[in-house]
Amino acid sequence: MRESRLQILLVERGIEPYKGALALPGGFLQHPEESLTAAAHRELSEEADMDVATLTLEHLGVYGDPGRDPRGRVVSVAFLAIAPWLPEPTAGTDAANAEWQEIDRVLSGELELAFDHRRIVADGVERARVKLEHSALATAFCGPTFTITDLQEVYEAVWGIRLDPRNFYRKVQKTDGFIVAAGSERKSATGRPARLFKAGPRKVLYPPMVRPTELLTPEEQ
Repeated sequence: MRESRLQILLVERGIEPYKGALALPGGFLQHPEESLTAAAHRELSEEADMDVATLTLEHLGVYGDPGRDPRGRVVSVAFLAIAPWLPEPTAGTDAANAEWQEIDRVLSGELELAFDHRRIVADGVERARVKLEHSALATAFCGPTFTITDLQEVYEAVWGIRLDPRNFYRKVQKTDGFIVAAGSERKSATGRPARLFKAGPRKVLYPPMVRPTELLTPEEQ
């Protein structure tokens, strides 16, 4: 999350194929004994200089359609890491540049990605959206204390939709142990004090924070 927008780490490829194009960081196994997770950590470190010790990678999917790579039949295993407060990346090895980019620019096609990486990004975003429905992950992207409006902004950024504040407040308060009162207040933009909360003990949300099926109209937004 940067400036209340969901971001993804992309690199500019420094070699063919697709030299100069944006892509997800990645590469080939270094040797037959290297595990897939170790390879993912290594590539993140080599291509973007990310501190992999702070990241927890989870398996996202396997991509192996014929023709997805002009070099031949290549099967890719994708991993997903969702974490707050990540630093600026630094390009290395075969990446000419590494930077955070807004998810919306990728999903809309404004930014073209090499290979089938846009499909992989879309799958990763959907996984992140589902995780916010069923876990307390969103609180990690807020400060130690936060308002419900702060929490709502995280959900809006990840889900890519505007939420009705009253419905959101009701859902959050209905989920026992999701957030707990911090015992203090913060002045809002309107001058009225807003209650502060902190992350509660519950990590799995029940009932889940299901995405609304009816979106706000432009007038309501």
